[in-house]
Amino acid sequence: MNQVFLEYFRCPDSFANFALAGDEFNGELPGYFTFGSGLTCYGRSVLPRCETPTGDLPDAAAHVRIEGDTCVLPFDPTEVATNLRCELYTSATRPPSWKRLTRKIYYALRPLLPTYLRCHLQRASLKGWDQKPFPQWPVDRSVDRMFDELMVLALKAAPDQRIPFIWFWPEDHSSCAIMTHDVETSDGLAFTPQLMAINASFGIPASFQLIPAARYTVTPETLSAIKAEGFEVNVHDLKHDGRLFEDHANFQQAAQRINDFAVGFGAQGFRSAILYRNQAWFKDLRVSYDMSVPNVAHLDPQAGGCCTVMPYFIGKILELPVTATQDYSLFHILQNYSQDLWLQQIALVLQQHGLLNFIVHPDYLNTPRARTCYTTLLAELTRLRAESGLWIALPRDVNTWWRQRNAMTLIPRGQGWKIEGEGSERARIAYATLRNDELTYVFA
Repeated sequence: MNQVFLEYFRCPDSFANFALAGDEFNGELPGYFTFGSGLTCYGRSVLPRCETPTGDLPDAAAHVRIEGDTCVLPFDPTEVATNLRCELYTSATRPPSWKRLTRKIYYALRPLLPTYLRCHLQRASLKGWDQKPFPQWPVDRSVDRMFDELMVLALKAAPDQRIPFIWFWPEDHSSCAIMTHDVETSDGLAFTPQLMAINASFGIPASFQLIPAARYTVTPETLSAIKAEGFEVNVHDLKHDGRLFEDHANFQQAAQRINDFAVGFGAQGFRSAILYRNQAWFKDLRVSYDMSVPNVAHLDPQAGGCCTVMPYFIGKILELPVTATQDYSLFHILQNYSQDLWLQQIALVLQQHGLLNFIVHPDYLNTPRARTCYTTLLAELTRLRAESGLWIALPRDVNTWWRQRNAMTLIPRGQGWKIEGEGSERARIAYATLRNDELTYVFA
């Protein structure tokens, strides 16, 4: 149960000493509980089981004991992290069959529906989204906050110590941001040269996700034009018809075609249409990273969310979670062209030193106020890069860094520590300490 903590912080094994309280959980089924104020977890525990994330949940923090240098927990952090990241808490709330049938009918008729009618239907289907208690809107950091709490316990179990770990981002960067563009229509594809010029004027790199087998034709010239400007190309679904994850056997066949297109595109990454997903099936994809999992999915057709603002591995694939509201949802569902929501999400992610992952479609930048909203966002990211050390990178570069960090190790050297492994020249040693019982990070 220590491994997931070690993987998150990349600290030496000797600083992780967690143990389970008791030999057995209260039953075999997972349930909701809190781990301190406002931090919701889902998993098996020695606590009374709650089937929903509402009401007065039992607090696991009240059952933690520190015995010597060991932190005794009433739950398994590995299980909780997996349940949240992989959205296993949603299996108990699978949509009823009539909703799944409605979705099939909607996507069959979608090409015939005008935009205003689609927006009206989507707003109707999402009614009550702002009343959902979990995951937490507008950014859920449950996984990250759980690891923070575990770090606090580890520090309390080792008084007079500070715990070294490999900082989350290269070269002292405080946090990270990626800009991604899903191209949904031929009009959107036609706008990509202008969008690349807008991004370039701010020095913002970006990836373009292209649909390989429907809606428009991806030519070698298109791929070369995007890459020649320093941008990245990824595969976006197969046909963008909302059916990729309906059936496992069909998905496996589609995955073979997606894998072939990834090779043809020279793409390392993938994103599904409309963020439909089944993380358990991702193993059939032969890509290096995925960007199909939202942090909190209250405004997406498929409910859930991975509850973290940090990359994480799904088998061999690295997941770069979507941590900001999509432009389509902001403009057409919320009917909001201000920066307020994006700024709120940026603040929460930066507070956690996490990854900002934006989806902005060239298809929806077709009005002056939409383009103004987008360029205002780019200006804010540029300011944060200059003033707050934000790393703005291509998704493939984040993928490379996170894989290198995951393979690095901290080894003792003299009175201190040394990072070993590929890419270690870009890595930094940070120390976790407690100041007035608050978790603080400082660089070596």
